[in-house]
Amino acid sequence: MTDPNRDLVLITGASGFVGSAVARIAQQKGFAVRVLVRATSPRTNLDALDAEVAVGDMRDVASMRAALRGVRYLFHVAADYRLWAPDPAEIERANLEGAQATMRAALDEGVERIVYTSSVATLKVTSSGRSTDETSPLAAAQAIGVYKRSKVLAERAVEQMIERDGLPAVIVNPSTPIGPRDVKPTPTGRIIVQAALGKMPAFVDTGLNLVHVDDVAAGHFLALERGRIGERYILGGENLPLQQMLADIANLTGRKPPTISLPRWPLYPLALGAEALAQFTKREPFVTVDGLKMSRNKMYFTSEKAERELGYRARPYREGLRDALDWFREAGYLRAS
Repeated sequence: MTDPNRDLVLITGASGFVGSAVARIAQQKGFAVRVLVRATSPRTNLDALDAEVAVGDMRDVASMRAALRGVRYLFHVAADYRLWAPDPAEIERANLEGAQATMRAALDEGVERIVYTSSVATLKVTSSGRSTDETSPLAAAQAIGVYKRSKVLAERAVEQMIERDGLPAVIVNPSTPIGPRDVKPTPTGRIIVQAALGKMPAFVDTGLNLVHVDDVAAGHFLALERGRIGERYILGGENLPLQQMLADIANLTGRKPPTISLPRWPLYPLALGAEALAQFTKREPFVTVDGLKMSRNKMYFTSEKAERELGYRARPYREGLRDALDWFREAGYLRAS
């Protein structure tokens, strides 16, 4: 049961990577914590939490209204973070319909303030290596793949509800989180695991922005306390080439860093074959066509706005990498098969 003398927060997606980090900070800050999970969600990340568990579906307004009853603050972190699915429409239903139903329920229940977790996937990036900020929104028609498209559509839907309905929401756009409790793991977590096992001898020329998951979670609370309604804030870390990330993993695991840079065009048939096989195995392929297309651009971002307005700070990315490897090792992900 929740404590009636403490502010009650609801965190969706708390069984997942970012959501579990947000839930832990909420608990540390003394909030009464309620978490929304699906009946089929793994509960590993909830084991250490003192939280009330609400079982429901974020796409269902009635289910969300029940979960939001008595809630003062909402963190809508839940998302389907996959670049591929046997039925791609599943990703859009989860991310777009889930955001719409959850926000409608929050309005109905009179939630005082909302932090909506979007993604840097909703922002334009280039091949030049220039860092993107919040002033470069991506159009849905320009988005590569169903995940990016679904996050763009969901963010635009939230923005419309802020303007039209007075939804009291602040939007945060995490970059690429790494660190402990990446149970699925995420696409980036899979790269870390494969590289740590010595199964990534080569790389493509791309870049990404990496941030410790706990810094992303802390940024959510800064947005709750200091963010302006209707504004978006990038919660990122360091920009670096994929080659550097793989070299750092090699150094931390005592392996030889990869030195072979692969052109993309020979990898497309491999990705098509992997996706065809995945239709039978139902397991997400390691290489996807959309992933290759996205890698043509350097996914570099700046968190200057969040630093200036929220007081956001991110630790060196290597600390997140070290924490991720330690967690994957302890959880048994790094056992040689």
